[in-house]
Amino acid sequence: MRAVSFLLVDDLEENLLSLEALLRRDNILLLKARSGDEALELLLKHEVALALIDVQMPGLDGFELAELMRGNERTRSIPIIFVTAGIADNQRRFRGYEAGAVDFIQKPIEPLILRNKADVFFELASQRQELAAQRDELRMNSSSLASALRRLEAHRDNSPLGVVEFDAALNILHWSSGASRLFGWSADEMVGKSLAECDWIDVGDAAYLRDIVTEPSLIDERDMRLCRNKRADGSAVECEWYYSVLVDPISSSVSINAQILDVSERRRSEETQLLLIGELNHRVKNTLATVQAIASQTLRHAPDPGVFTRNFTGRIQSLARAHSLLSEATWQGASLSDLIADQFRLGAVDAARFEAVGPEVWLAPETALHLALILHELCTNALKYGALSTPDGTVALMWRIQNEQLHLNWLEKGGPRVKAPKRRGFGTTLIEQSAKAEGGAAHADYRADGIAWDLIMPLPLAAAPSKQPAPEPQSAQLSEITQPESKLRGCRVLIVEDETMIALEIEAMLEDAGITAVGPAGTVEQALQMIEAREFDVALLDGNLHGKPVTEVAAALTRAKVPFIFVSGYGRANLPSSYEQIGVLTKPFTEQQLLSEVERLVRHIDQVGLRAVSAAPRSLN
Repeated sequence: MRAVSFLLVDDLEENLLSLEALLRRDNILLLKARSGDEALELLLKHEVALALIDVQMPGLDGFELAELMRGNERTRSIPIIFVTAGIADNQRRFRGYEAGAVDFIQKPIEPLILRNKADVFFELASQRQELAAQRDELRMNSSSLASALRRLEAHRDNSPLGVVEFDAALNILHWSSGASRLFGWSADEMVGKSLAECDWIDVGDAAYLRDIVTEPSLIDERDMRLCRNKRADGSAVECEWYYSVLVDPISSSVSINAQILDVSERRRSEETQLLLIGELNHRVKNTLATVQAIASQTLRHAPDPGVFTRNFTGRIQSLARAHSLLSEATWQGASLSDLIADQFRLGAVDAARFEAVGPEVWLAPETALHLALILHELCTNALKYGALSTPDGTVALMWRIQNEQLHLNWLEKGGPRVKAPKRRGFGTTLIEQSAKAEGGAAHADYRADGIAWDLIMPLPLAAAPSKQPAPEPQSAQLSEITQPESKLRGCRVLIVEDETMIALEIEAMLEDAGITAVGPAGTVEQALQMIEAREFDVALLDGNLHGKPVTEVAAALTRAKVPFIFVSGYGRANLPSSYEQIGVLTKPFTEQQLLSEVERLVRHIDQVGLRAVSAAPRSLN
């Protein structure tokens, strides 16, 4: 694999050297530019996977450079992270995101945060290279196959090809052994029959054969015709047909030779590959949106930057390690024991003071991610405030499976005296909401000798249904938000989202604008119950809920005449096909984009007269 290129742009050499030292690793090429003009020259010469750009530079500043990059087809899709020593106020952040930035890094730079962010884009670039190599390999294989087909004419009975020869009247002259293996009829059954007597060829393909009998020049040796044929047992088979025509001296057709290749398996493989690419795109977007939500929620509850850095880094590490475990199992799931052992590998828990007892449990990917965050919060709280903050404290984690549910009991002993907190922290909310998002529950018992947690999480057995891939659609048009306080204050919005962190982030964005958030609903069943209660005005609907399609939820909202949009990392092709007129807000998204979509939904309600505009809480009833 060739080296992945990162572009570092800063007018100070010492800053470039510092970035280079932090990011240096195997199989990475660091390109350095002292100005915006120099950066543009490097972008014309190299394929760049990530651009780290200083905001304040003489000449072209970072924002202007980013806008130029977004205006060029070659550099439009390059992710940009701004590096700034200035105050990262909302106005500067909005300008940065409008210019195409995916993130900001504040100087002085925290090395671990920078490396973690850079690692994400390094892995994405590596995966793109691998997919491109597979694509090139498929193209080379296809070219080689076309050449081999022309050489196999002399050995047609021993080849995997079905070779069929027709005379000028389209009677079958020859039926090879390969054709018998492919279609199920023997040569004795087929030779001598006319095309009209056979129903194994589609009407359109039969018409093409008649055309090339009368006009042999229609055949181009480079052409291939994809046909859907029928076997003797009535089943369908997809085939590639290659033709050659024998003509006499006066250019009349004497015979037509068709070399037929079964490509059913290859077509299924190509469809599977497209599906996997679509799934990768969805997972990347969902992961980025989760990271964005973790950062925002951690910042909201951090008293100072140091606490934020520690908490955010720990949560991201836990999430990243869970992703690694799932990747090793090709995203089929992860074992609970591996998630627990991961806490030891991170150095979060002393194994001598931690007892883990329970059967082997295999978790679905979404459940594994949520449980990884829960375990991280439990271990972190035990280290900071609980049993593991004292020399003699211990933790016991026991679990069992009962009625297709996972029951976990977390018990701390020997720590400081415990009292119920007066204010709910983000860690407690994260634990409870993560369990709830899986259709389960979490309960804390603040005992004098140590806190105890009881958690219940379902163990889903069915896999998510497959979906047909399609080109990525454009996101719904996002209008500019104007005076959200007056337009949206008091509006009630139902959140249907199975990712806990994303749901919490959406809720915070709405409440900051004076909007009442209803939910979140993490399952189809919860969503339907909330729709029946009808305590909201508009809805934000995730593309799927734990692998289940949301068609039933969309139908219920439509029947209730509730305006809604899809909020999803999936593309339009993976959403319910009967709701193509519904807008899509693609993850990750900004607060302004979210509020713009909510404003559009509310404006629709007012226009069609479904309710009167009022400063009081809005209702469709």
